[in-house]
Amino acid sequence: MAIDLFKKCEQMDAVNLLRKREIYPYFRELQSRQDVEVIMEGKRRIMLGSNNYLGLTTNPNVIEAGVKALEKYGSGCSGSRFLNGTLELHTQLERELAEFVGKEGCMTLSTGFQSNLGIISAICGRGDYIICDRENHASIYDGCKLSYAKMLRFRHSDMEDLERQLKNVPDEAGCLIITDGVFSMSGDICKLPEIVALAKKYGARVMVDDAHGLGVLGNGGRGTADYFGLTDSVDIIMGTFSKSLASIGGFVAADNKVLDYVRHCSRPFIFCASIPPANCATAIAALNELKKNPALPARLLQLADYYRSGLKQRGVKIIGSKTPIVAIYTYDTVKTFEVTEKIYQAGVYVNAAVPPSTPEGEALIRTSLMATHTEPILDEAMDTIASVLKQYPEIYGEN
Repeated sequence: MAIDLFKKCEQMDAVNLLRKREIYPYFRELQSRQDVEVIMEGKRRIMLGSNNYLGLTTNPNVIEAGVKALEKYGSGCSGSRFLNGTLELHTQLERELAEFVGKEGCMTLSTGFQSNLGIISAICGRGDYIICDRENHASIYDGCKLSYAKMLRFRHSDMEDLERQLKNVPDEAGCLIITDGVFSMSGDICKLPEIVALAKKYGARVMVDDAHGLGVLGNGGRGTADYFGLTDSVDIIMGTFSKSLASIGGFVAADNKVLDYVRHCSRPFIFCASIPPANCATAIAALNELKKNPALPARLLQLADYYRSGLKQRGVKIIGSKTPIVAIYTYDTVKTFEVTEKIYQAGVYVNAAVPPSTPEGEALIRTSLMATHTEPILDEAMDTIASVLKQYPEIYGEN
């Protein structure tokens, strides 16, 4: 007789322990818009845990665009892009995104996670090799599994290790190097010039997951490839709408021949309903806001510099970065939950990042900024964070 399939559902000791200690941090309920200040579980909290980098989720033009699309096209497409689910809004968004990021073409998918599944599983297959930075997003790893290609990993941003892995690729195999542009936990930027140089040396292609780079880095927020002046040297750029573009969905920008192949071979694309009209329209409107206000990313990075400097002045040890993602090492998993709960109860929402999102022993508090934050709000948040961390000498201290 087989064992009970649901037996594993009773083995949630770690989760139950966190709940018993009242330091379980997940599934908090919002009673307000996603903004710099929110009402969460009935109380005001400063939001330092959102990926709403440009603060466009509350922009009136973005909201109006969604309402109008809902009225004109209805609530959903009721089909895949392959069949009845392609709206003029989808193709408009694709044209505008391709032009914005500097690629020949673009195709949209229903979520950012699905975008990586759809791209990687279509482009790579049995006999091909994928080489990944160890700290790439989980969706990249799942895309690799779905592709059935051989996956090799290199130590985070270690170019010598990347070259060692490239030497393991047979001459007759196709090879794709995949890296996050901005790494979602630590906020550091990939070493794209070195990656591109190695790719050319060994005949590999390069894909950048720019979920956290679009709207943040580059000329007017055009992303990591633009930031390094390497748009033409990156073969595939992936991005999402759920961060800087204040909506939901994802995209891949590349040469048209690559996109045409993916459209006809990607199961996650072919067999999934398309992005709803309102979400598509809000992404277009958010992109237009970014194009009209190219200073938004600069303001975001200015605030990030102010925030990093302020934390250091308050004695908070942070992980160095140049992006709006600012991480604080807390090391121990349970302690991380304990600290974030105290910060939350004091009025600031931050994210607990623990394994498998981070390596073992490198749990951290992940904070992230919006271009709509203000210096006084950040000062209040930093004072709160520092006051809690002072209770933990092993975490708090001079940088």
